[in-house]
Amino acid sequence: MAHINTILPETLDPLNLHTAQTDPQIMPSLLHSTLLFSGCFTFTGGKDRRSGLILTIPLCTEQTSMEELSSTLDYLLGIPSDKCKARGFTVIVDGRKSQWNIVKTVVLMLQNVIPAEVSLVCVVKPDEFWDKKVTHFCFWKEKDRLGFEVILVSANKLTRYIEPCQLTDEFGGSLVYDHIDWVNKRLVFEKFTKESSSLLDELVVINDSEKSSHELLSELQQRRFNGAEGGGVAWSPMDDELLAQPQVMKLLDSLREQYTKYQEVCRQRSKRSQLEDIQTKVMQVVNWLEGPGTEQLRTQWGIGDSIRASQALQQKHEEIESQHSEWFAVYVELNQQIAALLSAGDEEDLVELKGLQQQLSDVCYRQASQLESRQNVLQSAHEFHGTAQDLSQQLDGLLGMLCADVAPADGAAIQQTLKHLEEKLKSVDGALVGLREKGQVLMDQMSNQTSWSYGKDVPIDNKDNVDHIQGVMEDMQLRKQRCEDMVDVRRLKMLQMVQLFKCEEDASQAVEWLGELLDALLKTHIRLGDDSQETKVLLEKHKKFVDVAQSTYDYGRQLLQATVVLCQSLRCSTRSSGDTLPRLNRVWKQFTVTTEERVHRLEMACCFHTAAEKVLVQASPDQGDLPVEVEQETYEEVETVGKALLDRLTVPVIFPDGSEQYFGSPGDMASSAEHIRDKMKLVEDRKLTLFTLPVACPSEFVFTLILAQGLF
Repeated sequence: MAHINTILPETLDPLNLHTAQTDPQIMPSLLHSTLLFSGCFTFTGGKDRRSGLILTIPLCTEQTSMEELSSTLDYLLGIPSDKCKARGFTVIVDGRKSQWNIVKTVVLMLQNVIPAEVSLVCVVKPDEFWDKKVTHFCFWKEKDRLGFEVILVSANKLTRYIEPCQLTDEFGGSLVYDHIDWVNKRLVFEKFTKESSSLLDELVVINDSEKSSHELLSELQQRRFNGAEGGGVAWSPMDDELLAQPQVMKLLDSLREQYTKYQEVCRQRSKRSQLEDIQTKVMQVVNWLEGPGTEQLRTQWGIGDSIRASQALQQKHEEIESQHSEWFAVYVELNQQIAALLSAGDEEDLVELKGLQQQLSDVCYRQASQLESRQNVLQSAHEFHGTAQDLSQQLDGLLGMLCADVAPADGAAIQQTLKHLEEKLKSVDGALVGLREKGQVLMDQMSNQTSWSYGKDVPIDNKDNVDHIQGVMEDMQLRKQRCEDMVDVRRLKMLQMVQLFKCEEDASQAVEWLGELLDALLKTHIRLGDDSQETKVLLEKHKKFVDVAQSTYDYGRQLLQATVVLCQSLRCSTRSSGDTLPRLNRVWKQFTVTTEERVHRLEMACCFHTAAEKVLVQASPDQGDLPVEVEQETYEEVETVGKALLDRLTVPVIFPDGSEQYFGSPGDMASSAEHIRDKMKLVEDRKLTLFTLPVACPSEFVFTLILAQGLF
């Protein structure tokens, strides 16, 4: 029902309604429309997607008079304004409880009554659709003749054309509509319109009667005047004419007196109504300002503990000011209305009006003063927190300089660093002075701040705020003093810090170098040699490589030991020595595990190449001699060591922390493995040659050897 009230100013046209009530030919009265009482025709307040009004026609199984339907439709169409009519209507014909012929008749009736104003007609069909033979009449083919579009739709699909929030619950929507309440309001409106029209007609009659009385009196006086100056026989008026004149004059005087009294009553009633309206609005403003408005200010007493918190409080205060601005605008309007009434000079209302004006002004000015005071406090708090934040950042920066790892290159650099520290201290001192000044201003403002609650001054307890301000200033003073003490210590320890940081940098460099050596060992030291000689050379190179890494590790350990001595002398913790030693040990352990794996693989490769070469050299008939018999253990050694080496190549290096890393890329390992397999196959072929062919046919074996030497 609330939705209906919101659309009444737009949908109702007073001129149209007045015309309809004074001219029964244009629009029937609601009292004579049973269809409206039963809810057959309703404007629920919903709108379509073109902002046009929705007219609902719920039909029933009972036969309805088309004449009554048309008359009721004329009445409803007289309610909306021309602006609403221009947007067009969407008509919902609910035929779920009706017959097809009634639905068709209603649609055709819409075509005869309001074709131009209807944009869309939605016919809600029942779940069991009408017989196809009955509904053979296609509305969409008749669109041009009808003047509007007609669609047949189920109730659950009506939301395709109209938003659910604009439909009532019987169509699956959420729009709230009370038809009985709407009818009652229309009845009250019609009664008022009828009585007002009757009163206007009576006033017109009285006005016409007054004119007729004036004409009658003028006629009687004119006849007497003409008879007295005619020069002929004196005219003698009739007795009734003589009696009529004073009666007419008396009636005119009575009419004037009653009219004057009526005007005075109307004026007094209008003035009293206006005064009561002003008084009501004044009390609304006063009650809100002294009630919720004051409560808002009373609860907002904090100043925040940071610049961000003070900004949030300022934003909240701006919202409160925005709400107060709306009431202050009402105050300005009321003040103007009261001033206009005071200028009228009615003595009996002067005292009351001045009292209202004074009361309203006192409350508004007091509230505005509190708003301004609160705004000033928040502004000062924002400046205080801003200065405190800047000072804190300066102290953090100074402390960062004192705690940072600096390594001046020479004495001039040390002097430059000390000069920079002195400038920082001077800037901090100036900021601290400014913080104290702003803190004192803020505390003075808060000490003068009071709250007005329902006509009483209530002091605000600002002890927590004052303690916070003093605590911030004391904390900043202590931090400044600590920084000054640290600067003094820095002057004495600057040279030792240079040496300390140099040791740390070199130790970190040693860790990086050792890491680079480990990376090079894993990525580039991957060859196993093509023969035993090359493998031995690789072993020698690897030992030299390990010696370089050992020297790097020892150098890093010495630097870290020197760092420990300097730290003990300076009684401070260094920037990086805390994790440099663990990193150094971790990299060295990883390097040690990796180099051991590298040595194992090279030694296995050397054993493999040595055994394979023994087989290939002794079993080769390259010099024209018969092959020398090779022991079976040598073949087995080649096969065993080769397979073990191949398996070793597939296993990653496992570091102490559980992480894994492979030598080289998969392609590099595949190439090394392929070379080993080729050599193992070559040894296997020689083994087959020596142990298979001579047993089968010695003469053929000799012939084969001759062929192998190319002598045949």
